Amino acid sequence: MRVRTYYADLHIHIGRTEAGQAVKISGSRDLTFYNIAREASLRKGIDIVGIIDCQSPAVQHEIERYLDQGEMTELTGGGIAYRNTTVLLGSELEVKDPGFGPAHLLIFLPTLSAMKDFTEWLKRYMKNVNLSSQRVYVSARKLQEETVGRGGIVIPAHIFTPHKSLYGSCCSRMSDILNPEDVAAVELGLSSNTEMAEAVPELAAFPFVTNSDAHSLGKIAREYNAIRLSEPTYEEVVKALRGEGERLLEANYGLEPRLGKYHRTYCATCDAILADLPGEAADHTCPSCGGTKIVRGVFDRIAGLSAGERPVVANPARPRPPYRNQVPLEFVPGLGPKKRDALFEAFGTEMNVLHRATVNQLAEVVGEELAAVIEAARSGRLGVTSGGGGKYGKLG
Repeated sequence: MRVRTYYADLHIHIGRTEAGQAVKISGSRDLTFYNIAREASLRKGIDIVGIIDCQSPAVQHEIERYLDQGEMTELTGGGIAYRNTTVLLGSELEVKDPGFGPAHLLIFLPTLSAMKDFTEWLKRYMKNVNLSSQRVYVSARKLQEETVGRGGIVIPAHIFTPHKSLYGSCCSRMSDILNPEDVAAVELGLSSNTEMAEAVPELAAFPFVTNSDAHSLGKIAREYNAIRLSEPTYEEVVKALRGEGERLLEANYGLEPRLGKYHRTYCATCDAILADLPGEAADHTCPSCGGTKIVRGVFDRIAGLSAGERPVVANPARPRPPYRNQVPLEFVPGLGPKKRDALFEAFGTEMNVLHRATVNQLAEVVGEELAAVIEAARSGRLGVTSGGGGKYGKLG
C-alpha cells in the first residue's frame, strides 16, 4: 500500500441552496454544495472537504442532480468526487442532555443513501431538518448510536468555545454526555491549539482535527489537516483517525490561537480583554467595572479544566502530529484581492502558495516585501494581539 499526503478541511457550512433556500442562516448565500466543492478544488487546493448540513433534503436533491449529470461521482470507499476534491457528507447538530448545556457535534456518513436514511430518522426529533446546527431532541448518546449504526463517525465541534461546545458550554467531562469509545476525534476550534488542548488529560486518547468552520467561501481552509492516505475516501479518513497501518494525521495547520474570536475572556461592558483573570475566576465579574457580561475565553476555560490535573502522555508509538501556526492568505496584511488573484494565476491554488512556492517565486509575483510577509505568515512568525468576545485577534 502506498500512501501520500492529502489536505483536508472537514467543517464547511452550506449557506443557501441554489434555489435560495436558507440552510445556515449566518452563512454566505454563495456557499452552495457545488460552489464549496468547486472553490476547494480549483482555488484552495484542498483534497478533502467535509460539507456540513448535508442532512437537508434540499441539499440532497442538489447532490443527486450532480451525480445524475455525471459531474460528481460516488466513490466506492465513501465520499463524492468532484474534479480533484473528495466531499465527505456531514452534519452539525446540537444536543442538550438534561442538566447540561448545549453542545455541537459533527457527524459524517459514508454515502448519500446513509445520509438520506439518517435524515428520515432526524425528522422525528428536529423542528426543521432543512436548517444547519439545529437541536436534536434526543440524548447525545442516542445520536451517537444512530450515527455509528449507519457506518458514521462523531466529532465534537470546536470543543472549547464558550457557545455550544462540549467543554465551553456543556460539561467538564466527555463521558458526562458521550460514549468516549464512539468519538472519532475532537475539533480544536480557532482559539486553541494542540499544546493548549493537551493540558486536558482525558483528551490524550483522541486525535485532534483543525477545520475552518467556514461561513463564506473565502474562509475555507483557514484551518485544515494534512492526512496520509492511500486514496481520498471516507473509509481512508476514518482509518487515518484510528492510525491504521501507514495512514495517519500528519499535521494540523491552524491559526495562531490568539487570532481566534474567543481566545481570552472578554467583558462586553468594558469592551476589553480580561487577560489577568486566572482560570475559572474569569466566569464571575469584571475587576474594572464590576460588570457580569463576561464571555469566558478558551485559554481561561482550559486553565480551569486542567487545574490540579496531571497531563497524560499520549501513545508514544503514535506521537501526536505537530500543530503548525499558519495564517491563510485572506488574513495576510497588505495582500488584497488583486494580489491574491495574481498568486492564484501564478501557482494555481492556495495550498501551492502556502506549501510549495518558494519565497523567490512569490517575490516574482508580488514583490520581495510582500513575499517576506507571506513567508512569515505561513510559518507563524507574525506578531499577534489576542482576540476575545467574538472579535478576532490582530496581526502586526
